[in-house]
Amino acid sequence: MPSFSFIHAADLHLGSPFQGLALKDAAVAAVFVEASRKAFSTLVELAIEKRVDFFVIAGDVYDGDWKDNKIGLFFNREMARLERAGIPVYLLRGNHDAASVITKTITLPANVHEFPTGKPGSFKLDALQVALHGQGFAERSANDNLALTYPAPVSGWFNIGILHTSLTGREPHAPYAPCSVDDLRSRGYDYWALGHVHDYEVVARDPLVIFPGNLQGRNIRERGAKGAVLVTVEDGRIEHERLIVDEARFAQVDIVIGPEDDQTAILRGVEQAVQPVADDMAGRMTALRIRLSGVTPLHGTIVANRQQWRDEVEAACHRVHEDIWLEKLELRLEPPPAQVRDSDGALDLRQLLAEHAGDADIAVEAGRLVDEIAVRLPGGLGAAAQPLDDDVGALIEEARQLLLARGQGAG
Repeated sequence: MPSFSFIHAADLHLGSPFQGLALKDAAVAAVFVEASRKAFSTLVELAIEKRVDFFVIAGDVYDGDWKDNKIGLFFNREMARLERAGIPVYLLRGNHDAASVITKTITLPANVHEFPTGKPGSFKLDALQVALHGQGFAERSANDNLALTYPAPVSGWFNIGILHTSLTGREPHAPYAPCSVDDLRSRGYDYWALGHVHDYEVVARDPLVIFPGNLQGRNIRERGAKGAVLVTVEDGRIEHERLIVDEARFAQVDIVIGPEDDQTAILRGVEQAVQPVADDMAGRMTALRIRLSGVTPLHGTIVANRQQWRDEVEAACHRVHEDIWLEKLELRLEPPPAQVRDSDGALDLRQLLAEHAGDADIAVEAGRLVDEIAVRLPGGLGAAAQPLDDDVGALIEEARQLLLARGQGAG
């Protein structure tokens, strides 16, 4: 079998609007929008530089239907660069760019080969003795186990299965084309190039089954380095390595403050906690969430003056590095027991709130209120999985913090 190499990428999400960031800071959102394109351009450059034999994209090239042809033209330009370098591309449609979702088209170069959506299809690279098998999504929802319908391997060749799937489940990703590793293994292929899950994961090694993750983090749940996978096959041995190409990152730091810490000490602690993030940025803009927790007599003051504290914490971030932007200040603080009271001192508010912690009825009611608010949000934000940028539990915790602060007489 000849030696060869290829790049396995997935979940490019070109055209992702970063609407949540845009509501907070349009300039920062613009950096992340451009980062998605730059990340893909960098990956194409690496493919050409490393002279890979082919390029695989396992779904979700686009984030959804296009407002205009700009994103299609960008993808076409990058594909044309690969064509001029003699690198064929094999791609399939995922849930975000299913045949029923993308209504506009741009004619792509002849080096781009798309798998069918009605049934599995195969492409054969005779010179390399490689067979690629895959099926894209016709509709946004794919509930069937597509893997079991993939064709038998080509005997004596290197067989690659390409599939956009959640496997048996990967929170918080919705279930698509569900299947098990045993289902994949039953096809007898040598490598499975998966897409849909945005975290890098080597799912199995016999055969090698990999989620490369997405190229660029899109929200605070998609933290850390992002990129694709370079796969090299030589003398029947399979090696793989990550290619990190993201241009901007999300990160989170957790800071515990103590009862003796005043504002100066807290902000100094923020700077110390943020420094490792700055050391790892390597020129990338970083959207940082900071979570403050601990017992402090400043609880009421901080919660009641949340915006002022947010600004102070962001200023502390900028004292460490000018390209760290505070995505959110999350408060998980508790007042000392003696401070928790109501107006006439008869009610232990913290005890009352503790008694209702985890109350299913409260969660249901909060979810209903979120749904009511979501339909009124502009620009399609209400369609997001978390339209208020946090889950219901986090929103309830914010409300609890505010009640405790008011119980102390702050604000």
